[in-house]
Amino acid sequence: MSPFRTLAVALALLFGLQVLPAQAQAESHGSGDPTYSLEAPPAYAMIGDLLIARPLLIAATLVGAVLFVVALPFTATGGGIGDTGKALVVDPGKSAFVRCLGCTGDGYNKRE
Repeated sequence: MSPFRTLAVALALLFGLQVLPAQAQAESHGSGDPTYSLEAPPAYAMIGDLLIARPLLIAATLVGAVLFVVALPFTATGGGIGDTGKALVVDPGKSAFVRCLGCTGDGYNKRE
């Protein structure tokens, strides 16, 4: 086989193998975009989320809000008010109040 054909076959094989993970993800999630994929958590995940995770996340949001107010003078001088508020209040609050029951991802996934 000529060196050109060997190189062409090697490149085709290399690029073909690189595309396989993207195809597998697209087939497993429908469109490949995680925004459009819906989770279907089992009942035990919903119960555990309702009884354990949500109360802890609500408590973390409240404690984070208190810590944010305490740290506000220091973060204001450093210019990191937005990052501190997001880390201490918004992220735990989003996980507690916006995430679907039993889901592992954050954000709102509309169910039909």
